[in-house]
Parts: sequence; C-alpha cells; structure tokens
Amino acid sequence: MEHDPHQEKILILDFGSQYTQLIARRVRECMVYSEIHPYNISRKDIEHFNPKGIILSGSPASVHDQDAPRISEELLETGLPVLGICYGMQLMVRLFRGEVENSRDREFGNAQLYIDDHTDLFQGINNRADIQVWMSHGDRVKVLPPDFTVIAHSTNSPVAAIRSQKRPIFGVQFHPEVVHTPQGKQILENFLYTICSCKPTWNMKSFITSAIKAIKSEVGTEQVICGASGGVDSTVVAVLLHKALGKQLSCIFVDNGLLRKGEAEKVVEVFRKNLQIDLIHVDGAEHFVNKLAGVTDPERKRKIIGEEFIYLFEKEAERLGKVTFLAQGTLYPDVIESVSIKGPSATIKSHHNVGGLPERMKLKLIEPLRELFKDEVRAVGRELAIPDEMINRQPFPGPGLAVRILGPVTRERLALLQDADAIVLEEIKRAELYEKVWQSFAVLLPVKTVGVMGDERTYENVIALRVVNSLDGMTADWVKLPNDLLSRLANRIINEVKGVNRVVYDISSKPPSTIEWE
Repeated sequence: MEHDPHQEKILILDFGSQYTQLIARRVRECMVYSEIHPYNISRKDIEHFNPKGIILSGSPASVHDQDAPRISEELLETGLPVLGICYGMQLMVRLFRGEVENSRDREFGNAQLYIDDHTDLFQGINNRADIQVWMSHGDRVKVLPPDFTVIAHSTNSPVAAIRSQKRPIFGVQFHPEVVHTPQGKQILENFLYTICSCKPTWNMKSFITSAIKAIKSEVGTEQVICGASGGVDSTVVAVLLHKALGKQLSCIFVDNGLLRKGEAEKVVEVFRKNLQIDLIHVDGAEHFVNKLAGVTDPERKRKIIGEEFIYLFEKEAERLGKVTFLAQGTLYPDVIESVSIKGPSATIKSHHNVGGLPERMKLKLIEPLRELFKDEVRAVGRELAIPDEMINRQPFPGPGLAVRILGPVTRERLALLQDADAIVLEEIKRAELYEKVWQSFAVLLPVKTVGVMGDERTYENVIALRVVNSLDGMTADWVKLPNDLLSRLANRIINEVKGVNRVVYDISSKPPSTIEWE
C-alpha cells in the first residue's frame, strides 16, 4: 500500500519572520512535509489541515507592540505539540501569563547555549558545556508561565529554551533553522520525530508517485499544453506531465532568440532526444528582434516580449484544437507570497509568469510543483533523470538577454553579448564555480570607450561582468573571484569578441542594487 507523503505534516504559523520559509525547508529536509500559513488561520482550518505538530515562527515585531501579531490561547490548547521560535516563544509566554521584557543586552548573532535538560528537545545533543546557536532578539522572557520550566540558557538569556511540564509545548529563543546553529537540524528532528511522532515519509520519489496520480485524476482524458523554456521548473513540469499523460500533453517552446548562445538548440535536443518529448519549436527570433527595434526602456522591453510571447503561443496552441489545461511551473514560494500576512505582492515581475494566458485562452491551470521549493524541484528533476545541465541551470530572466542589453536590442548587439556571455559561462565552469554561485553573466552597456588595439585607437563597447551569491534571490552579494580568473575573462572577451575593448566587474550588493541591471 502506497504511503501518502503528505500524511505526516507540520503546520508553520507565520508571524512575518524573514526565516519562516527556511523553517519549512529545514522541516522538509528532515523528510517531513510542512506548510506555512498566516498566524491568523482559524481553528477550523487547523483541524482540517490535521497536522501532527505546530511551529510558531519568529517576527520582526515585539510582543509589546500594540499591533503585534497574536494568536488565541485556544490554538495552543489543541493537545498538539507546539514549538515556538524566538517571537513564537515570547508570544507563548505571554499567552500563558508569563512576562516578557525589553532586554538591555540584546543578542544578535552567534551565542553560546547551555543546556539544562538533555531530554526531549535536546536529546542526543552534544553533552559539552555549551553549543553554538544563532540569536536575533531584543526582548527576553522575565517570568515563566505556571507549569513551565527552563531547559536551556545563554549568557544574556537566562531563559533560552522552555517546556511545559504538562503539555508537549516547547519554546526556544534562538533559531534552530539557520546554518549558524550547527545542531539545529538535530533539535528540529527531536521535535518532529520524538515529540510529534512524525515518520520521515516526505521525499521526492514519493512526491513523484503522488503527483502523477493527482495529475491523472485532475486531467482525466483532456488535453494539456505546457510552455517550455529550458529552465528547470518548466522542464520538470513537462516531464511529470508526460509521465502521467503521454500523448495528452503538448509542449510548446517559443524561442524568442534572446537566449544564451546555442541554448535554444540545446533545449530542443534535450526534449526530443533525452526526454523523448515531442517538443513544438516556434522560432520567433526574427519576430522578437523586429518588435524590439529602437526600444530602450526596460519595462517596455518586458511588456513587448510578454505580449509577443502570448501572441505566438496562442497562435501555435490554436493549431492543436481543443485543449482544456495550461500547465505552469508555479512554486511554493509564489503560493506563500499570495497568502502572506503582508498581503500579496503589489507587483509581479512581468517575466515571472506568462502574462495572463489562462484568462485569455479560457484554460484551467494545472500547477504540479506548487507545493515545492526550488531545491526540491531540482531533486525531482534528478529523480526524473533530467540532464544535470538543465537541473543546475542558473536563474535566467524571462525576457532573456534583452534586459542584459542596456539600450536598444539589435541583431549585432545581441550576437556580441551572446559571445561574451558564452565566454563567462565557459570560464566559470572551468573554474568549477558554476554550481557554487547563484548567477554569473555578462551585461552590454550603452556606452563606448576609447581603447588601443595594436597601433590603432578604438572606440568600442563595454561589457560588465556580474557574479553573485544568494540563497533565494531576495538579497545577494558579489563574489570575490580570483584575480587570475578575472584577468582571463577580461582578456578573452576583449580578444575574442569583436566590438569590445573594455571589461568591468560589478561589485555592488542587493540591496541597494539589484542582481540584474534592468
């Protein structure tokens, strides 16, 4: 009998912490399914979700703030195990009539935790006098609620971890979900396995089995179309659907001509030869370049590319006859954002979706990856035997190189950037850095500079190099590449790419800058 991978699950209540998604990812790394919901979820919805335990996230707020996010005490009286993290612990203390105070000695960063009770939450944790944890708080517990006891302390927090003596309710002042708490995973495993009695059933093999079953049930005998881009998300969606539906699936690749050098040909080859999917290749390179002629405003570029993509996609879809479903690669972070306590995002980047295709085409949406994080999508891709070069492909903007060409997009400028970008990727891969950095690419600037080549004076283009590290794209820092690699990149681009006489390196972080230049 197949085991439902969603059966063992943890509910994470979000109070607005920057680490909430990280909590969910860490729980899933422990092979237990988890979902994030706003802190104001109803008791009825919690019962419907039927979790085996609840985790309360941290928050940028203080429990003393007038508008601080709060839950009712009854949500903690369900009998379910509860783990409060940072703000989550402080809120629990107040709800159970303890006291929280503003601390003079705030704790931000590494701290030493001294464990007073090695049972339950800290079972099997190193018996040294102290362990390293990550703190990020200005308030601290002053008076414990009745029936609660201290199970760990730090230098500045006499109450760094607590538990109820009558109920399976625990709290920690530190953040076990971050890498700066080296034994955080074990602490979470103790909560999941020992306290919540969860079984490790969440893995990508079981997800694939479950997803294929769900797809078959939802689609029945109807037809589905899927837009393929060559990125990991759309590729995994396509392969999952193909396994579930076979000939009921049609994959359309609208080639806008704005991809990296040789990438369009590679996408077609992988789909048709490696994955055995009959990909429909729409060569729109000329069409897009013509539509972009003379356009310099980046948002206008995005709008044109989005509109023309829809036009060509619709045109190709009409030839397929009756289609009921449109498949999209929506991921769990997008779903979380739509139900965030902060509200849906005010602006969705125009390259993030397909510009309202479902409404225009009167199609039903099917989103097989909507409960997965990016790292889980890659794991699914590996299980499905998708080539590594697609699974590990660095993030690439939907409008492609059009937003890495500052100024007008012409055939000549596009070819120049493709050549420069190919050198960047080749050298980054040769240095074995491609899978270690978030993104590495070239940008064509809208300026020309004076140079000297041989005995001749030149007046040619400038290429900017951008290499950054990031966890989720929300923040990023520039990578300090070895000098010899930077030198090699500059020399090769200037010598091999006709029309370039200068290379610069972007050393700005996000924020205040963005990863892309447009």
